[in-house]
Amino acid sequence: MARILDQASRLWWDGPARLWTERVPAPAGSTEAWRRLDAELFRPVRAEGAGLRAVLLEYADGTADLALVAHRARFDATSLRMVAEVLTERVPCERFHAGRPRMPAPDAELVKRWQEADYSGAAVEWAAGDAAAGDRTGVVSVPVDGSAHLAARVAVAAALVLGRYEDQRCPVIGALAGLPSRPEGALGAFDAGTLLAVDLSGAATTGELVAGSARVLGGDGGWCDSRQYARLCAETGGRVLAGLLATSPDEDVPCQTAPFPLTLVPGRDPDGSSRLDVRHRLEDVDEESAQRFARHVARVYELLAGDDDLAPADVDLLDEPERRHVIRLGRPARPLERRPERIDEIFAARVAERPQAVALTGEDRTLTYAELDERAGRCAASLSAMGVRPGDRVGLCLERTPDLVITMLAVLKAGAVSVPMDPAYPADRLAYTAGDAALRVVVTHRDFPPGKHLTVVSPERLAAGDDSALDGGGAPERGGPDDAAYVIYTSGSTGRPKGVVVPHRNVVALLTATEDDFGLGPGDTWSNFHSSAFDFSVWEIWGALLTGGRLVLVPYWVSRSPEEFHELLVRERVTVLSQTPSAFAQLMEADRLRAERLAVRLTVFGGEPLDVRPLLGWFDRYPDCRLVNMYGITETTVHVTAQTLARADAIAGSRSVGHPLPGWHVYVMDEQGRPVPIGAPGEIHVGGAGVATEYLGRPELTAERFVPDPFAGGRMYRSGDRGRLRPDGRLEHLGRLDTQVKVRGFRIELDEIRSVLLDDPSVGSAAVVLRDSRPGDPPRTALPGDPRGAAGQAADHALARLDAYVTPADADPAAVRRRAAKVLPDHMMPATITALPALPLTPNGKLDVRALPEPASTPPP
Repeated sequence: MARILDQASRLWWDGPARLWTERVPAPAGSTEAWRRLDAELFRPVRAEGAGLRAVLLEYADGTADLALVAHRARFDATSLRMVAEVLTERVPCERFHAGRPRMPAPDAELVKRWQEADYSGAAVEWAAGDAAAGDRTGVVSVPVDGSAHLAARVAVAAALVLGRYEDQRCPVIGALAGLPSRPEGALGAFDAGTLLAVDLSGAATTGELVAGSARVLGGDGGWCDSRQYARLCAETGGRVLAGLLATSPDEDVPCQTAPFPLTLVPGRDPDGSSRLDVRHRLEDVDEESAQRFARHVARVYELLAGDDDLAPADVDLLDEPERRHVIRLGRPARPLERRPERIDEIFAARVAERPQAVALTGEDRTLTYAELDERAGRCAASLSAMGVRPGDRVGLCLERTPDLVITMLAVLKAGAVSVPMDPAYPADRLAYTAGDAALRVVVTHRDFPPGKHLTVVSPERLAAGDDSALDGGGAPERGGPDDAAYVIYTSGSTGRPKGVVVPHRNVVALLTATEDDFGLGPGDTWSNFHSSAFDFSVWEIWGALLTGGRLVLVPYWVSRSPEEFHELLVRERVTVLSQTPSAFAQLMEADRLRAERLAVRLTVFGGEPLDVRPLLGWFDRYPDCRLVNMYGITETTVHVTAQTLARADAIAGSRSVGHPLPGWHVYVMDEQGRPVPIGAPGEIHVGGAGVATEYLGRPELTAERFVPDPFAGGRMYRSGDRGRLRPDGRLEHLGRLDTQVKVRGFRIELDEIRSVLLDDPSVGSAAVVLRDSRPGDPPRTALPGDPRGAAGQAADHALARLDAYVTPADADPAAVRRRAAKVLPDHMMPATITALPALPLTPNGKLDVRALPEPASTPPP
């Protein structure tokens, strides 16, 4: 055999090839024999030279195995079988000859479809890869029914699954098939490669997609060689994640290394039944995720075989058992156990328990629980004397002072509903809120826009009261826990804010769900950092007062200065801190420059997505401080989920926001309102104890966003946020559905660019915005809820550009650009990178995009 191989290789390649012979001290079929055979089959082979390794394994029982391993760049499967026939002396070596494949170039229409398709990113977000796996490949097999166009049907099924997993409208599936015009007797790499750009928009039925894919797999339109493939990946900044070996199902095609991260190989079992093998690179896709992918491909394959008239959107990846499992994943670990109560009822219980304990501190004043209760009672009586009745809405336009908390509690004691407004808001917005909420009374220290039937009163006048009115009767009937406690106005897609009505029971449920886990109690001191018009303040104010803690009110100007805020935290020994990530980034920098240590034991993040990587320094400085990332929405009462963070999360860049709170539950659903598979992205829906009552005076919008919960009964809220559920039930927040923009035909996720910028060790925080800079148009930013250019529909033209802002001010924009250019494709590179001392924040502590300065020009790398 060695002589035959030497003779044949000199004939075919003008050079020798060696046959290695090894003796195995075990019989064929034994464990040791299989181990040695596997070792040979999976030993790497180089493309240089013959690109072939031949090993004869001789077993102790006199039998032998011939293992032939070749590099894909030098041999196809047919060529390898030819070599085997020669070495086993079935045919003479002269029958075969070395050849070079000549594939027709793809036509222009096919190339255009490839260029416009959606390619996958470097990371497989829905799977857990093993970076240390190297070239190792796993195999998952699932049964399928044989049918016409088997390979094309598998390809379309894989595209439908990949499209759901990757949120792609036109996924790309690779394919390797034998060249139809393969020269007879030629040895070489005659596998023909092509790409299937499968349009899932609904323009074609699944049957039409299968027929079109079959034509492309047959060579209609030409083939895609390695250079064309590399050029496409470079231009799009992506890669082909899944591919098909379109061989005959009767052929066994072993893969030492899968040609694609997910390689689908149709095959046939000895009993004649069809199967689908999914060979997955362990570096990219773990075993569990590969099994789920294979199962979904097989399910979709069967659906396609049964109905050619299906629309792509009508294909449901989940069967009923899996759907039930996914729904259970979004449930909390334990139920909510407390009867519904009113906020003022629970506060009264705290007063009775510890009347002389300090309730709040602010403006150099301190009030005990008893004093706060008494003053709120006087103000409540004054409101009733002014004609405020249970259910009426009362406006609060007050700074963070004791008067704010006194009046807020007084409104509830009067059975009314508070409508907080930030004094920093423009007069037009204040007037709009007062009119939309039909306010009869507004409590404020400042001038307030006049309105019909509107009474403006100061906190001092409420506190003074009218003695005759105060003595006129008992406390008003306050209603029950289902009554509205507050209305908070949030940004609206029409440019006008919308009022979210939240009942007492929701706030009580929030505190009940977190009190034990967070260890909240009388020993805590909370900071009230946020405006009362931002629902994070609901958590801060009532979190302190309903658990017997002390509330420290942070003046507006102190909240704008990280240094002064740090001093306040040190002076007041604050233990429970609530921050938006943007504000906390500034606080961390202030803390880094100071020797004084904080007493904070619990930090709660909310209000905007958190990038956990910059938190490593905080873990080093405060190892005993618990950091909790909480996802929430005004419409679901501040918080929905909680994720306690560890150093490992910061190192890994985790985007987990944790499991739902007791009483809350989440679903991740597609555009048809179906639960999506584990790991797949979709819209987050929230049900349970936190769902608000309505949008005030907006029945159509309420019906659109607050929809029936088909799985638990009641209602759920459509958040407009993207997320995915992990196999352990944790939710990952992926940003807004409308942060995806389109620039010059490319769909771009702004959060992805921001994440790359934050990977730079010199960058502390980052923001990326889209501007429309056509002549005659003012620069505009693509923002969620911005009527001038919603991010999901941002202008797609040559003058639309991406601008980035980074901190600190001494960050080198050119160096940041060079590092980002190593990761981002050209179409995702910001046109400018501007370094700032700090990112501007809104009164709510979120990024103030409209306050960003004009971008500085950034020199090219």
